[in-house]
Amino acid sequence: MTDLVIHALDERDAHLFDALPDPLGVRESHRLTRHRPDWKRVALRDGEVVARAAWWGGPDDTAPLNVNWFDVAEGQEEAGAELLRTAPWQVELEMNLPAGWREDPVLHAAADTRLTAVQKAGYELVVERFLYRWTPDCGLPERPGRLEFRPEPDDAVFLDLLRRIHSATLDAHALKAIEEGGLDRAAQEELDFFHWCPSPREWWQIAYTPEGDTAGIHIPAHNPSGPCVGFIGVVPEHRGHGYAYDLLAECTHHLVERGAEFVSAATDQGNFPMASNFTRAGYPVVRERLNFQPAPGR
Repeated sequence: MTDLVIHALDERDAHLFDALPDPLGVRESHRLTRHRPDWKRVALRDGEVVARAAWWGGPDDTAPLNVNWFDVAEGQEEAGAELLRTAPWQVELEMNLPAGWREDPVLHAAADTRLTAVQKAGYELVVERFLYRWTPDCGLPERPGRLEFRPEPDDAVFLDLLRRIHSATLDAHALKAIEEGGLDRAAQEELDFFHWCPSPREWWQIAYTPEGDTAGIHIPAHNPSGPCVGFIGVVPEHRGHGYAYDLLAECTHHLVERGAEFVSAATDQGNFPMASNFTRAGYPVVRERLNFQPAPGR
C-alpha cells in the first residue's frame, strides 16, 4: 500500500474536502455550519482523498472547539485514525448520524467504518445524544401556565441555580465536569457557554411556582447555526412535577416570538425524562450524535 499523505487545506485547495461520498448525510446536517478552510484536513493515498475531517469553532474563537465532520473511505480506517492523531488540535469529536442508523445495514456499515477509525485514533465515547429540530409544522407546544418566568440580571444567581441543578444531573458532560472539577466547574462551564452564544443575555429566565419558590431555569439561545434550546433545568426539590416540559414550552415560545423559524435542541439518550419532554413538545429526532473525547494523556 502506498504512503499516506496528510494535507491541511486552505482557500486554494478547499475543494478537496468534497472529494469523498457522503452516505451519512453529514453535508445536509451542516447546511448552516460555517467551517474555516484552514481547519480542514484530508488524508490522501495515490492522490485520492481517503479520509477528511473538519474542526469547528465560533466566529471569534482562535482555536477549534471540536471535530464535527469526519469521514473515512471503506477499508481506510487506519488512514482516518492517522488524520485525527496527527492533528494540531486534540479536542472533542462529534459524529452526527442519521436517526435510527443502527437499523439500516448500509448506514450501520458506514458508521462502523468511522467509529473504528475514531477508536483507533484513541478517542473514547462520552455519550450518545438525540438531536431535535422543531419547525412550525410541528405546532407550538401548549404553555401549561403553572409557572411564572422572569429575567434575572445577576450571573451569581444563575451560577447558584446551576450548582443546585447539577447536583442531581443526568447529563454526561456535566457529570464529567463534576468528576474533574466539582459542581463549581460544571456550573461555570454552563455559564461560560451561555455567554459564548451570540444571543442576548436578557433572554435568560428563572421560573417560579405560584408560591414564589424557584422551580428552575431556561435559556433560549442562538448558537452560530441558529436558534436553539440552550438549557433546561429544574432544581432538585421541585422535580417530579413535570416542570421541565413547562420550561421547554416557554423556551420554544420565547424563541418563536423573536422570529425563530426553527429551534434546534439535544439531550443525552440516557436522559429518558427529558427525551420524553421533547417528544411531548413536538420536537422530532432528526439526527443522533456520538460525542468522543481524546483519551487522557493525548
